[in-house]
Amino acid sequence: MDALAQSYRYCERIARRRARNFYYSFLLLPRAKREAMCAVYAFMRFCDDLSDEPGASIEPLRQWRRTLDRTLGGDPSGHPALPAFLDTVRRYRIPHRFFHEMIDGVSSDLEPRRVGTFDELYRYCYQVASVVGLTTIHIFGYRDPRALPLAEQCGIAFQLTNILRDVREDAGRGRIYLPAEDLVRFSVTESALLEGRLTPEVAALLRFEAGRARQYYDASRPLIALADPDSRGALWALIEIYRRLLGRIEVSGFDVFSRRIRVPMPEKLWIVLRGVAGLGIG
Repeated sequence: MDALAQSYRYCERIARRRARNFYYSFLLLPRAKREAMCAVYAFMRFCDDLSDEPGASIEPLRQWRRTLDRTLGGDPSGHPALPAFLDTVRRYRIPHRFFHEMIDGVSSDLEPRRVGTFDELYRYCYQVASVVGLTTIHIFGYRDPRALPLAEQCGIAFQLTNILRDVREDAGRGRIYLPAEDLVRFSVTESALLEGRLTPEVAALLRFEAGRARQYYDASRPLIALADPDSRGALWALIEIYRRLLGRIEVSGFDVFSRRIRVPMPEKLWIVLRGVAGLGIG
């Protein structure tokens, strides 16, 4: 097995082990696209881990940015995922700026996070999630340029869902992504989030943010039909898994403090089977 094939196998192992919500949708893709998605995921997973590990600092991310520049310049040494990552970027002509924007986003997580307005939150969601959607749509394939803004909106929906799911975990790290203007609007104190108190005010705030996420899911729905036919099942499954996650948060009464809410494995597999059959895609 040559070095490039070994790199792709490494990326697939990372995606299978770490991409709990993404990997199942990858299975619906043709092999080349599935491998490309695993390669991009492995790069982004490592990038994100650099900001989340205990004692994380800016220097490893600066080094990773230099590694990114060197890789995109044609030297994919220094990490087993990089040969596959470079091959994917070149094959699918993915703009390099997306990867720099993601590093910008995760770098901002190194300090205790407070967000003043939704515009600020949107920018953060764009950097850490919309760029993933924009990268993904290049791999899935599209002809209509309307796919790009729709992929951006889909990324916003995903990240808002993540933020709702992870309120307790993020607060424990000193990160509150819910906009301060919304906390004021719903009379929610930071201490209520930091202490994990599901008061009626907190539930109302989370319900409002969930409604905002649903608006972005609905707005991005036409994206599925704009993807290449061989990718539509995977894209539908990916979006459906995240929509189900948001639905489970809503059904829980927004009790994201007592447990981490997930989409169960059998439900994910059922969604994948529906994707294979093309059900729900139209």
